[in-house]
Amino acid sequence: MPFRLSLSACLIALAVVVLLGAAVVWAIGSKLIAVEPHPVALPGLDAEDVLLRPAPDQQVAGSFLAGRGRGAVLLLHGIHGDRRDMAARARFLHAQGYAVLLIDLPGQGASTASAVTFGLREALGVRAALEELRRRAPGQRIGVIGVSLGAASLVLCRDCPPVDAVVLESMYPTIEEAVANRLRMRLGPMGGPLSALLLWQLPLRLGIRPDALRPIARIADLHAPVLVAAGGADLHTTLPETRRLFAAAAQPKDLWVVEGAAHVDLHAYAPAAYERRIGAFLAHHLDPVPITAGR
Repeated sequence: MPFRLSLSACLIALAVVVLLGAAVVWAIGSKLIAVEPHPVALPGLDAEDVLLRPAPDQQVAGSFLAGRGRGAVLLLHGIHGDRRDMAARARFLHAQGYAVLLIDLPGQGASTASAVTFGLREALGVRAALEELRRRAPGQRIGVIGVSLGAASLVLCRDCPPVDAVVLESMYPTIEEAVANRLRMRLGPMGGPLSALLLWQLPLRLGIRPDALRPIARIADLHAPVLVAAGGADLHTTLPETRRLFAAAAQPKDLWVVEGAAHVDLHAYAPAAYERRIGAFLAHHLDPVPITAGR
């Protein structure tokens, strides 16, 4: 009898732990996909407001800075951020003569959407922004800098207009790895096994299969020079994962590991190095080709 009672108590305790774990993971899932639109202002940037309608349930707000004919760059921020996170990059690029378009991804900042979808439906906003940038900078070469969610949104876009240079910062390779890494950071060793519960929510709550969220399977389809950048101490997207992403990208490509940086704003972490490295990459691929004598 004591053994039976002990076994029953263990089973009850196990059930309680599983239920608590499921409740925690459900709450984390709710937070990750939550949409909370809010006003966004960019003080100090003399930018023109932009409003796009990529889909019936999406409205994308942005800011445009006209350039001096050197090329144009689209800036895409990370999850639960907005275009203010890219303002310092915009100032740097605009000072170099580039036209710049910053947007709030669908469901972020002042842009609306039904839910955050980790890059899949955010890609509709990226497509609309690239079309708008092409309209505003006709005949110029176009680059994109995407951070985390922004990077994934570009890579997962199936029908985006072609671009001439891409910078992908701190991008996850697969949603399975992204979820497992984040849960381990929050819940310790038990976070890895519980990641399956969070992934199970994708088709239930968003109608999305996990295999639709695999940027590593799509990165070679960019058909543009790619610079992959990541923090050497990033636990959200680990360095081995970044190296796998880089290996999957097509040539021409470059890898920049920012030593000591975690999953942070790489421009803020190392501004001089960032502007030197990213500036040289964009200049090489976006600057107009000089017309030689006799042509």
